[in-house]
Amino acid sequence: MTKILVVDDSNSIRDMVSFTLKGAGYETVEARDGQEGLNTAQGGGFDLVISDVNMPNMDGISLCQALRKLPAFKFTPILMLTTESSGDMKERGKAAGATGWLVKPFNPEKLLATIKRVVR
Repeated sequence: MTKILVVDDSNSIRDMVSFTLKGAGYETVEARDGQEGLNTAQGGGFDLVISDVNMPNMDGISLCQALRKLPAFKFTPILMLTTESSGDMKERGKAAGATGWLVKPFNPEKLLATIKRVVR
């Protein structure tokens, strides 16, 4: 089963994303900010990370950079799910190693289609 780490400081977004993913047959683990996401990720076994950008303690861009430094996450897809839609911010995400960028409000069908494209 594909295991996905969902990192977002919003309880409602984490709940909605996890509900959608579980309904599509994915296993999810949740974290409330980038630092908790990094700590959780180091437990290993994730096939994909979905992260918000603006979070306390560690933002999503910093999380993405930290994950890319870990051998287990060198090729793991990382999707950013955020309200940030500027080209500048997307370039920062790409430079940090993000695989894709989805803008909130979150669309379940688009999220699932994107996951099917990036997870092997």
